[in-house]
Amino acid sequence: MEVKIILVKQKGGSMKAAVFHKPHDIRYETVPDPIIKHPRDAIIRVTATAICGSDLHIINGLFPQLRNQVLGHEFMGIVEEVGSEVKNLKKGDRVVVPFPIACGGCFFCEHQTPGACENSNPEHYGPRGKLMSEKGGGMFGYTDLYGGYDGGQAEYVRVPYADYGPRKVPDGLTDEQVLFLTDILPTGWSGVDWANVKGGETVVVFGCGPVGLMAQKAAWLKGAARVIGVDVLQYRLDKAHEVCCSEVINNSEGDAPDKIIEMTNGRGADVCIDAVGLEADRRFIDKVSAVIHMQRGTMKVVADCMTAVRRGGHVSIMGVYGTTYDNFPLGQWFDKGITIRAGQAPVHNYIDLLMDHVVAGRIKTNDIISHRLPLKDVSHAYKIFNNHEDNCVKVVLTP
Repeated sequence: MEVKIILVKQKGGSMKAAVFHKPHDIRYETVPDPIIKHPRDAIIRVTATAICGSDLHIINGLFPQLRNQVLGHEFMGIVEEVGSEVKNLKKGDRVVVPFPIACGGCFFCEHQTPGACENSNPEHYGPRGKLMSEKGGGMFGYTDLYGGYDGGQAEYVRVPYADYGPRKVPDGLTDEQVLFLTDILPTGWSGVDWANVKGGETVVVFGCGPVGLMAQKAAWLKGAARVIGVDVLQYRLDKAHEVCCSEVINNSEGDAPDKIIEMTNGRGADVCIDAVGLEADRRFIDKVSAVIHMQRGTMKVVADCMTAVRRGGHVSIMGVYGTTYDNFPLGQWFDKGITIRAGQAPVHNYIDLLMDHVVAGRIKTNDIISHRLPLKDVSHAYKIFNNHEDNCVKVVLTP
């Protein structure tokens, strides 16, 4: 007779997690188990998690975090426990979790802006959006400024408002097929959708990292006639050509906006998407300017988008920025009549549609994964992702 041994996690115990200590110092270590703190909470046993490019902003010290914190906002898993008010989930359900933490009932949630939830970041929320105060809603594993919630690069995670955020995963789909519904697929989709792509456009995506690749896939799905990926790393351009069938431009071999204008009959692209953010490759003089003006990183890619887009075109900024920037091209924006959208992706608005696309096979997500590692190797995983080693595009970690 076969005997099955089932390990039951005891309340009040401990687990393993990826813990940020200080810039460039993340460790795999033991932390207390998460517990139900509110009737709308759930505890999820993580089965897959990933490192996001925006995690690197914390690792590199661009977004401040003074205390230790479990990182990670891209995760999915199995429901282990639910609070008394969570009626749509039960123990054993397999779910994927949007990275913004949203209540579902405040003014902004009801107006399809879950990233601005008024209830999920009570200590640092506010209307002004300053550098160190008055931020938006909460996010998993993304500093105390965004709620101080522990993230999903762990064996278990507490999910607030679990009756609103998590989505059940249809039978027959693997973790890797749906994991990126947490962030990078909805983020890439947002950039294309915000640009009002209807079909026939030329879409240029600056950055061929995970979000940029998803934006390129989304552009094709929305009917773009041409999709062009721009990067400074040839291996990422090769990946864009391989998995997105995009034309590619290596921005380290010349001025990408000049090439884009030349490729589009002298007009410029209909849509330019910034999928890079403040950690773009930059010259020494740009670094000096950032110090003088007390800026974090650079807005070089925003400037490139504004130059490369056609008059009357659209620019979507999906890369993360944290500070004001000197010499913002306001005159160019006005002169060209550009429409700009920017911000955190409203994952809750898109996740069900994108789940349907994944189920139907209209979009493939797991072909961007370059590394699959156990969570215990998280320090190594961050190193190769941050330093672009071993042709690293996207890392998936399993606890």
